[in-house]
Amino acid sequence: MADTASKPVQRAVALGGVALILAAWWWVARGQPEYVLPGPGAVLAATARFLYDPGLMADAGISLLRVAASVLIGMVLALGLASLVRACPAAEEIVERRVLTFLNAFPSVGWAILGVIWFQISTPTVMFVQVAIVLPFCLINALAGFRQIDPEMDELGHSLTRGRWRRFRLLTLPLVAPFVVTGLRVAYGICWKIALVSELFGASSGIGYQLVRAQTVADATMVFACCVVIVLIYAVTDWLFLRPLVQRFSANQARG
Repeated sequence: MADTASKPVQRAVALGGVALILAAWWWVARGQPEYVLPGPGAVLAATARFLYDPGLMADAGISLLRVAASVLIGMVLALGLASLVRACPAAEEIVERRVLTFLNAFPSVGWAILGVIWFQISTPTVMFVQVAIVLPFCLINALAGFRQIDPEMDELGHSLTRGRWRRFRLLTLPLVAPFVVTGLRVAYGICWKIALVSELFGASSGIGYQLVRAQTVADATMVFACCVVIVLIYAVTDWLFLRPLVQRFSANQARG
């Protein structure tokens, strides 16, 4: 009951904090030229253009598709590598202590530059950069998921069927699903963080491309609007899809 009663207070405090930040932003921006620091009203108007401007809507949709596809590809690759480690323990030294270390340490800008050199300005460049950056986060969760599988459950699967794909689909994947969906949520947020960098370097479409156009004409309002749009897209998709998935599989794991 105490937690339920405190939720309205927490929401009120959060809304009050947002209102104070917006008020402070408006106060500081009113004495600045718009190309330096636009006010909240101007940014809101520019953000609203993404709802009715066909070109801006298309760029936002392209960025969303690239991010979603990159995260899914990264998780599929991570599951493949984690499956290899589980099937062949000798591969753990290579995958976890060599490949994972390399991917974690390699700088994001380095991937972006290499992507442009190898694939020129294209969608494959953006996808390559994003997959390379989110892969280690997916791999960490996939490895953790496979490690928590009970050996007795594994033996049960072998006794029920000899088909590897059938065992993986009906037994292994449901057991590692809580770790997979958690990894997807983490990777999705990280992928949006680097989406602009990858599109700045290697795309002629997307929100990052709009950011480049805004930078060339010193349009700070559009720069703010692009960042706000990314936050809104992430918040909506996380609230509608990823968070419910995490809660569902976490509840199933707790019941199991």
